[in-house]
Amino acid sequence: MTRTLDIKSLRLRLPDTARPVLDGVDLHIAAGETVALVGESGSGKTLTSRTVLRLLPKGAETEGEVDVAGENVLAMTPQQLHALRTGRVAMIFQDPRAAINPLRRVGDFLTEGVRLTGTLSEQDATRRAGELLEAVGLSGAVLRHYPGQMSGGMLQRVMIAAALMGDPVLLLADEPTTALDVTSQAEVVALIGELKERFGTGLLFVTHDLGLAAAISDRVYVMYAGRIVETGPAEALFADPRHPYTRALLDASPRLIEPGRRLAAIDGQPPDLRQELTGCPFAPRCRFATGLCTTQAPQPQAAPGAPGHLAACHHSDRLAEGAADA
Repeated sequence: MTRTLDIKSLRLRLPDTARPVLDGVDLHIAAGETVALVGESGSGKTLTSRTVLRLLPKGAETEGEVDVAGENVLAMTPQQLHALRTGRVAMIFQDPRAAINPLRRVGDFLTEGVRLTGTLSEQDATRRAGELLEAVGLSGAVLRHYPGQMSGGMLQRVMIAAALMGDPVLLLADEPTTALDVTSQAEVVALIGELKERFGTGLLFVTHDLGLAAAISDRVYVMYAGRIVETGPAEALFADPRHPYTRALLDASPRLIEPGRRLAAIDGQPPDLRQELTGCPFAPRCRFATGLCTTQAPQPQAAPGAPGHLAACHHSDRLAEGAADA
């Protein structure tokens, strides 16, 4: 199966940090596949997605490979990077009002990129923008509107249409529903899934909402302290987590089917970037941790009978279904 994104051994360092902010990240997305990247705030999710477009903080140093359709983004020239950002990869940001110039009409926002690159003429660009607006459930009349005349949900639909203007092979969605009400969230999520199927685009969906990740994704990567600690098919991973961090996140998620249930909390704090890490980064917060966990970093291992389900834990066998309650 063709891969639209293939990240291998990605490490990213920032000035004034004692350890990599991203530490050996491996992640891939096939054409037409939806992959969710989940974890607490500060775990490295957004930075991973921005690395795909090489939108990095000042002074960042990278190692490894980030391949989009077989081309290494980290080795691209400025001209190649410009072509990538304006055509092959598109990002849907968290807050649409922060991404759209409030002083320009929606039509100008949608068509500017393809007109400046010469991909489409002004007439063709306007026609395509209208078609995409209709595809996301908006009228072509929106082209003449200013952002201030539209709701947050409508603007996020405009952002999705803008992301598809250049026929990208990969969509990066960074918490695209956080700024929306519950009804708009459901509509936008359904829309992204429908358009991904229609256009055959790979999708990296960054979120801290595990329920949302389970609903929209084919596969899931769980990130902690800049490392992928567990990955697998969405259904298998959420039904039978093999890393204590994944289990803890699930236990801390509210459930309507268990009224009155006290939410669990994850004791402790994520590791400080100003300190080196030895062993498993989750060990200080893990009830399964042993001396081995504090001295030796675990490598991803396949769950028995599930080769696509990997967990970086020395004691993943203890998290077999039901073991956590033993």
